[in-house]
Amino acid sequence: MGNVVFDSCGTSIFEEMSRLAMQADAVNLGQGFPEGLEPPEVVEAAMRALRDGPHQYPPMLGLPALRQAVAESARRFLGLDVDWEREVLVTSGATEALADAFFGLLNAGDEVILIEPAYDSYPVIVRRAGAVPVPVRLRPPRWDLPRDALEAAITARTRAIVINTPMNPIGKIFCDDDLRFIAGLMLKHDLVAIADEVYEHLVFDGRRHKTLFAAPEVRDRVVRIGSAGKTFSVTGWKVGYVMADAKLIAPIARAHQFVTFTTPPALQSAVAFGLRLPDSYYDGLRAALETRRDFLVAGLRNVGFDVGDVGATYFAVAGASRFDPANDDAEFCRRLTREAGVTAVPISAFFGARDVRSHIRFCFAKKRETLEAALARLERWSERPEPRAAS
Repeated sequence: MGNVVFDSCGTSIFEEMSRLAMQADAVNLGQGFPEGLEPPEVVEAAMRALRDGPHQYPPMLGLPALRQAVAESARRFLGLDVDWEREVLVTSGATEALADAFFGLLNAGDEVILIEPAYDSYPVIVRRAGAVPVPVRLRPPRWDLPRDALEAAITARTRAIVINTPMNPIGKIFCDDDLRFIAGLMLKHDLVAIADEVYEHLVFDGRRHKTLFAAPEVRDRVVRIGSAGKTFSVTGWKVGYVMADAKLIAPIARAHQFVTFTTPPALQSAVAFGLRLPDSYYDGLRAALETRRDFLVAGLRNVGFDVGDVGATYFAVAGASRFDPANDDAEFCRRLTREAGVTAVPISAFFGARDVRSHIRFCFAKKRETLEAALARLERWSERPEPRAAS
């Protein structure tokens, strides 16, 4: 007997497209893992910690050194005071942190507002927690927050809202006005916010990351989630962290102790070291990603894709109407993989109804040669006679 929640969700689109990329020997710009950006000093710190130990269970809440570093980072980059002993939890990745928050804070029948396009794990974990995901949609090309629709989606059963900023897959940064509006709804309707902020350091063009956690009127209602995988380009390490008021951390930590219990201590030590790197590291990471973004976006536009502003994250979202008159982004991504040898991800995968099919997502956090190879293939493909013909 299977489980109705997991049986119904199928294979992740990221896994599906990565498998297809391997089969087709395509350049994979679909899955969001970076190339060549790992800071060697952080990797070396992990190696030292592996050599020196300890190798047994660390404290369930996380190594004190890492929890202290997380709190220091909040003060350094956001000007926030966080009590590392009572308000910080280390998890095995941000996805586990999300699961812990949903399991720890939701009861059966609670409703959770998900702003779409949304990371595909959100609705699955919410349902597995016994709660009900309620989508509120942003629409291309501007992706503005529909304030009336958001407030209309709130009922007496609404318990939480998930805010992903900077936003995967579209790179949107929620502005101060949007965050103030959401904070007002939280107070009016007695809500908590799960703030997925894993791309907090990947914000470009002089813009700054904004967080609900900095709003004093809702500070005690916000669960802020970060990711060492994104900050240090080591997505396989799966080290995440949660910051929240002690009354929220307590149930989240209880969920954590029964999900993973702890996270590898050597990796925690290395992340603690990394969080204390000088500003030059963070500035250099942003500059490197901006350069890669600019190169890919210019190339995609030259090919004929419609690419808007890319303010943050690893991803450029491209309108594909010139090449996809059928308006079927999932099938178009499969065709693009087979015909052009370049893999992207359909934006429809980030909508529960799968009916926003006009855009696809490319990852630019790749080596220059990877991006050059992808663009060369796309240029050749776009110049073929009848490039839109079905294969």
